[in-house]
Amino acid sequence: MPYYHSRYTTNYRKKKKPFFHKLILFLLFLLIIAAGIIAYTGYQILYKNNVWLNNEEKVSVYIPTGSSFDDVKSILYSQGIILHRNSFEWVAKQKKYPELIKPGHYVITKGMSNDELINLLRSGEQTPVKLIFNSLRSKEHLARVISLQLEVDSAEIVDLLNDSSYMSKFDLKDPSGLSLFIPNTYEFYWNTKPTQFMERMYAEYQQFWNDDRRMKAESIGFSIPDVITLASIVEKETAKNDEKDDIAGVYINRLNLGWRLQADPTLIYALNDYSIRRVLNRHKDVESPYNTYKYGGLPPGPICIPSISSIDAVLNYTDHDYLFFCARDDLSGYHVFAKTSEQHAANARKFQKVLDEMNIRK
Repeated sequence: MPYYHSRYTTNYRKKKKPFFHKLILFLLFLLIIAAGIIAYTGYQILYKNNVWLNNEEKVSVYIPTGSSFDDVKSILYSQGIILHRNSFEWVAKQKKYPELIKPGHYVITKGMSNDELINLLRSGEQTPVKLIFNSLRSKEHLARVISLQLEVDSAEIVDLLNDSSYMSKFDLKDPSGLSLFIPNTYEFYWNTKPTQFMERMYAEYQQFWNDDRRMKAESIGFSIPDVITLASIVEKETAKNDEKDDIAGVYINRLNLGWRLQADPTLIYALNDYSIRRVLNRHKDVESPYNTYKYGGLPPGPICIPSISSIDAVLNYTDHDYLFFCARDDLSGYHVFAKTSEQHAANARKFQKVLDEMNIRK
């Protein structure tokens, strides 16, 4: 049978091949578009800003010890920090953050992406917090202030301070343990443990009490707790740093003469009534080892945690002949000093007159 080469067959084959190529190219084009969309979406999910800080440059987030991923989400969402929750949760799960949660204080900055935020949270690279405490009157007060700035439970701090076996490692004779603490601004990780806090305070204590300060304490016949106890009285006598060394000099003169300190702040401490603005004779009858009108020498321990300025005022007290001081009648917060009881009585009458005029009776 003869072979016939039909032009129609040839044309069909010529047409079919270009159509197939076009279909392939079209499908490839669709795949490229889809891949681009997926890549762009993935990029947006990972790297686009996903935090809202209400016009702030940075915001602190605190993740407590033992937190779950649900806890972290609750913390972030309650602060309104996350813009798109679904994308945040998806990235967190891809990066296995729910199994890598680390407690602490983290600073979230403006413009952070999901990738940056999750990397920060799961890294554990928290930002230290600044811990500040100053003239606190008791270990309970100290513990409360610390617990407001760190994750620690105030009761745990008090328990350590009350544990004589534990406190013996710091070699302190102060029964309250307050001598261990030097008021300052310190950097701590927010989730610092109570024992870590105490050990850091001891390290700061040792650094503060260098050879120079120790030698000055020895030169006046004081132990470190003695210095801190007297400094605590000076702290409560005046807020004026430029007269603290003069007031310390008065008390040291009294001690050297065997006089009682007769310090009003110790009465207020013994009475545990910090609303007192005017110390009266009846206050002097309180039965307490902290009543320096009744008992000689220094009280058993500090009546507060004194500032560094008060500690150094005792160590560098002014060597003068004054034995008395009284608040000035100009209410400036400064004191007038006297060498004799007669001079002191005259100064005291002036100040008492001002209190009477202001109707301050107690």
